[in-house]
This record gives sequence, C-alpha cells and structure tokens, in this order.
Amino acid sequence: MDLELIITSFPKLLSATLVTLKLLSASLFFGLFLGLFFAILRLNKNKLVNGFAYGYSYVFRGTPLLVQIFIIYFGLGQIEYLRTTFLWVILKEPYWCAIIAFSLNTGAYTSEILRSAFETIKPGIIEAGRSLGLNKMFIFTKIQIPIAIKQSLPAYGNEIILMLKGTSLASTVTLLDITGVAKFIISTTFRPIEVFIVAGSIYLFITFLVHNLIKYLEKKYRYQ
Repeated sequence: MDLELIITSFPKLLSATLVTLKLLSASLFFGLFLGLFFAILRLNKNKLVNGFAYGYSYVFRGTPLLVQIFIIYFGLGQIEYLRTTFLWVILKEPYWCAIIAFSLNTGAYTSEILRSAFETIKPGIIEAGRSLGLNKMFIFTKIQIPIAIKQSLPAYGNEIILMLKGTSLASTVTLLDITGVAKFIISTTFRPIEVFIVAGSIYLFITFLVHNLIKYLEKKYRYQ
C-alpha cells in the first residue's frame, strides 16, 4: 500500500468533489421539478396524459443511465439539424449533457416516489380542506405537496444517494469529477487501489452527510 500516493491524491480528488457536487445539486434541482410535474400527470385521469407520464418514467427507469448519457452526448450530436440550432450551444458541452441525462433520470424516479406519496394521502384530508372553502390549488400546494414531501423523504434520500453514485458516470464524457480525476491519476501512476480507496472514501463521506441530513429532516417533520 502506497501511503504517499494516498496522501498526494487526496487534495486532487477533494478539489474534484466540487464538480461532483455541482452535477448532483443541479440534477436534483431540475429533477425535482420534472418529478413533481410528471407525478401530477400520473395522477391525471386522462389516459393519454397518464400514459405519456408513465412512458417517460418507464423509459428512463428501464434503461441504464450510462446509455442515456451516451445517447444525449454522442447521439444528439449526430443530428445535423440540432447543430444548426441554439440547442447546440448546450448539447456540445459534456457538462450540460451530463446534467440533462442525470436530471431526466432522477426526474423519472422522483415522479414515482412523489406519485406514491400523493396516493397515500387520505381523502378525508382533502375533503376537510374543501369543507373549509379552500380551492383546489390551495389544497394542492399548501396541503398535499407538504404531506407528500414529508412521506417521500426516506425514499427520496435513497434517490439522492443513488444519484450521487450515478454522477461517477460523468467521467465517461470527459468530465473531471471525482471518478474522472481518479482515472487520470491511475493512468499516470498505475496504482488503482490506493486512488480508488481515497475516491471511495470521499463518496462515502458525502453519503454519510446526505443520510444524516435526511434522517434529521425525517425526525424534525415527523410530528408536524
């Protein structure tokens, strides 16, 4: 075990953590809005609308995240028309392609998490709101969404952790996140064990922080 390599690799991998956290936070931000939007569509009684939302969820949950990244980064770039539009400013950048892929992927999982949370809300709560003269929008935004968020915290916490590990695939499209920098160091030192121990430890520490944050929020909102 090369302890010197572990020590010298740590600062480099730690600096790459910022890229990983940016990818994670941006993906979760956009994915949460996508998830909420498609969760609402899943609750719609219109078969066409419901079917469209189900199709989105099925496709992105049923195919590997790596394949999705490759299709967005390599596949869309082969469409000549896209290269002549304003979209090419975004699609030519690996950073934004990774965020698009991650957002669509986590959005699909989040939509299912929120949908199931909405469906567990007791009808009596909604009826009580109506009996007080509250309109549907107020009931949905002030009653249903807060309850759904509280109930979905454990499952969404797992999704955050899965998305954190999924960001390691950004290295396949040349991004120097934690895994990307680890691969670069390994290519020059030929010592994968030491480098991946450091990289894995950083991922593990971030997971520890996320886990405890979700645990704290669960405890805080349990009786509210």
